[in-house]
Amino acid sequence: MSDLAARAISTARLDLLPLRVGHADEMAGVLSDPALHTFIGGTPDTPQALRSRYQRLTAGSPDPAVSWLNWVILLRDESCLTGTVQATVRPCEHGLTAEIAWVVGTPWQGRGIASEAARGLVDRLGRLPVHTVVAHIHPGHRASAAVATAAGLAPTGTWHDGEVRWQRDMHKA
Repeated sequence: MSDLAARAISTARLDLLPLRVGHADEMAGVLSDPALHTFIGGTPDTPQALRSRYQRLTAGSPDPAVSWLNWVILLRDESCLTGTVQATVRPCEHGLTAEIAWVVGTPWQGRGIASEAARGLVDRLGRLPVHTVVAHIHPGHRASAAVATAAGLAPTGTWHDGEVRWQRDMHKA
């Protein structure tokens, strides 16, 4: 699947830019609020730790059947990064499945940025041979549930590690 790559995506207000190691310093500030880890655990990464993580992500998955696609979210009007979206694409019985995730820094939450970015990502995945898009969302995380709904995903009732699987079948007739 080496032909799958994160390419720039533009929406009404946002540019989703392919992740680069050079984004780490600005993103460390964007993601610095410990409250962002309420549902996912852990603590904010230092700029150095984020650079190391971004080096691993941009190097790609060690499994040639899996593609890691990662973007930073640029809010054009403010010329600043506000968060990230990602998709892990892997083969499944019906084609390809993309597991997506998103995070928007606390100062930019409540402005529809995550929803707009997730819709842009899912729209792009729909132009690829992706059959199913999934996200795993903590049952108490209403904001992420709203983002998933905006991107056309619906809860399935299936649980994984304490989170609900949300899903959208991309090529239903």
